[in-house]
Amino acid sequence: MPRVAAIQMNSGDDVAQNLKLTEELVMEARKQSAVIAILPECFALMAKNHQQRLSSAESWSGGGTIWTFLSDLAKRQKIWILAAGIFARCENPSKVRNTSWIFDNQGEFITRYDKINLFDVVLSDGERYSESSYTIPGSEIVAHDTPAGIAGLTVCYDLRFPAIYEALTLRGAIWFAIPSAFAYTTGRKHWEVLLRARAIENRAYVVAPAQWGKHPGGRRTYGHTMIIDPWGEVAAKKALDNAVITADIDTKRVRKIRQMFTGAENSQRHKLFSRIEPG
Repeated sequence: MPRVAAIQMNSGDDVAQNLKLTEELVMEARKQSAVIAILPECFALMAKNHQQRLSSAESWSGGGTIWTFLSDLAKRQKIWILAAGIFARCENPSKVRNTSWIFDNQGEFITRYDKINLFDVVLSDGERYSESSYTIPGSEIVAHDTPAGIAGLTVCYDLRFPAIYEALTLRGAIWFAIPSAFAYTTGRKHWEVLLRARAIENRAYVVAPAQWGKHPGGRRTYGHTMIIDPWGEVAAKKALDNAVITADIDTKRVRKIRQMFTGAENSQRHKLFSRIEPG
């Protein structure tokens, strides 16, 4: 069975240092026989301000520092890489897109996903996030075949919007990538509950690599990278530290569990999402 790796990182605002750590952890993923390594959101840069995002933003068409690094690393290690939370230049020069890229094990670019749901939250203690103030949202869901089966691509705050995952399931996804930089405050209450819910609802694997610890600008992320199986069980987990966790994606198990839930539920589901499926 194909094995996936979820990579947990504590990224800072030094791109070169973050890429060095990325390489070490992807190499470890390859040693553990993973066919694809999924990096957490903002693996290359946890910016302390928006000027850093703009100055490091990459071109959509490739050729930048991060793009070249990922392509070379995938080719050298002969592993697919799904890299999330990359700041890309867009039509608005004062904003960026939060984009994810997939490279195959030959270093070829496969597809990209632009984060749809942006984190705009004011918590009870005054903690505040306003991702939409500097990010242009995406508008299309993306499901794409990988050596571990069809993956549905999402990022962090997308986790709170079940319709995306149901639509991705209808497009054939048997596992969801949910790379994140989940806030500590909400993460300790909601992270695992939401991950397990998305797995159970769709009878799919969930692969959720995360940022952990304190970052520039005073931000703190929750960590607790997880891989959840389609029955909602935690297959692998790492609370803190820079680390790699792995699990096998069992297509037969997905099929078996989905076949247990037949009849009216699936019929109504398909009718509903044929009308409202995003993209």
